[in-house]
Amino acid sequence: MFSWVSKDARRKKEPELFQTVAEGLRQLYAQKLLPLEEHYRFHEFHSPALEDADFGNKPMVLLVGQYSTGKTTFIRHLIEQDFPGMRIGPEPTTDSFIAVMHGPTEGVVPGNALVVDPRRPFRKLNAFGNAFLNRFMCAQLPNPVLDSISIIDTPGILSGEKQRISRGYDFAAVLEWFAERVDRIILLFDAHKLDISDEFSEVIKALKNHEDKIRVVLNKADQIETQQLMRVYGALMWSLGKIINTPEVVRVYIGSFWSHPLLIPDNRKLFEAEEQDLFKDIQSLPRNAALRKLNDLIKRARLAKVHAYIISSLKKEMPNVFGKESKKKELVNNLGEIYQKIEREHQISPGDFPSLRKMQEILQTQDFSKFQALKPKLLDTVDDMLANDIARLMVMVRQEESLMPSQAVKGGAFDGTMNGPFGHGYGEGAGEGIDDVEWVVGKDKPTYDEIFYTLSPVNGKITGANAKKEMVKSKLPNTVLGKIWKLADVDKDGLLDDEEFALANHLIKVKLEGHELPADLPPHLIPPSKRRHE
Repeated sequence: MFSWVSKDARRKKEPELFQTVAEGLRQLYAQKLLPLEEHYRFHEFHSPALEDADFGNKPMVLLVGQYSTGKTTFIRHLIEQDFPGMRIGPEPTTDSFIAVMHGPTEGVVPGNALVVDPRRPFRKLNAFGNAFLNRFMCAQLPNPVLDSISIIDTPGILSGEKQRISRGYDFAAVLEWFAERVDRIILLFDAHKLDISDEFSEVIKALKNHEDKIRVVLNKADQIETQQLMRVYGALMWSLGKIINTPEVVRVYIGSFWSHPLLIPDNRKLFEAEEQDLFKDIQSLPRNAALRKLNDLIKRARLAKVHAYIISSLKKEMPNVFGKESKKKELVNNLGEIYQKIEREHQISPGDFPSLRKMQEILQTQDFSKFQALKPKLLDTVDDMLANDIARLMVMVRQEESLMPSQAVKGGAFDGTMNGPFGHGYGEGAGEGIDDVEWVVGKDKPTYDEIFYTLSPVNGKITGANAKKEMVKSKLPNTVLGKIWKLADVDKDGLLDDEEFALANHLIKVKLEGHELPADLPPHLIPPSKRRHE
């Protein structure tokens, strides 16, 4: 008679089946987390509800910095073409948020039209009103870089209270909204003006809880001498350390991110290496997009749980009839103690709690009588999602990554140094002599031969023990010397002839000059006598 009950119970216990990670996240949010958020009015306090477009959109990069730090020029450098609405100058030229996205034709979509488009992840920005929407647009254009990522250009950050008020909208709150949804936040600094203004400091603090997404770029570094650059870098790290309160040091990329000649080329190699590292970081975003969305949903679920405990605790303390207003003031003032009580009762980390000051500000305007009591069933559903569903999605993330072709941002500046003689490290270190007809080791071989014949070769070869006596003079660690031995012993007979010994010494020189050793011996380094046998 009650077979339908057991069937329903079985169905609830069975894990959800998802086709893709994005679909899984969308369903889990709608079915398990959204009911908790709505019941405890999470969206009024923290962040608007997520929409379908938030789960399916391309990775986004948010550029933040004071005016004239090169944000717009940085985008121009990446995509290697102008985009609609672009203005560049030493004064504060960009006065709008510009979402640079892929589109079939070049054009601009104004903010009010953008926030009603269900295909774009910007619908919830309408909460910031017309003052913001008049300063928001989407520049779309057909560009290979934008096939994989979207880039958000922001207005230059000013200093002083007057400029902040004149914006007409909460600038820090808008940036916080974007920070929750983007995959990477790039803070740009000008090597000539490191002062962090009040507004910039407030903005960086608004990015709290998103430190894992932040990268810092010290731009226009080609305009100062090496000694000054060291001091500027140190000053920047000191300033950031006071604002970004994390034990880890934030990653800073140094360079000149535009296509003009370097004014002071002394640090060219450093700039090339730093640019390559930053490009690799940006290129990895499409591959890690699903993992980032998963991570953000977990963070959101943890915050929603804490929020539910806070709201239900406040509801529990409120009187039924008289003295509601005075009790409300008392609870708001003592919110810190309520945080500590919840922390102890539910074993919650202090880092999961929302900002005390911000929470107190919002609670001042709330009607506590409309708050809901604790509903364990909603919390249990979210706990089940975190314990079981998320774990299965983690497995799916890895499976999706392995099935997909290598995803990386292509086109624009990313293609400029991928291949050919201007690829990173081309013709340097182990790549030296790659285009030469003669064997590059040959020019130093006479010197190496003199050493070789002092090591008592037998039948034209020396043993590993004899080679070791000479190789350890380089003072390189055994792990490195072992790798050099493997690369140099081309015929794998456990002995070195004169060419292999010369090759070993060449690789030692490469390592001592600060270059990395190759995983496999490049064709141009194979000794001539060994090539004939292939």
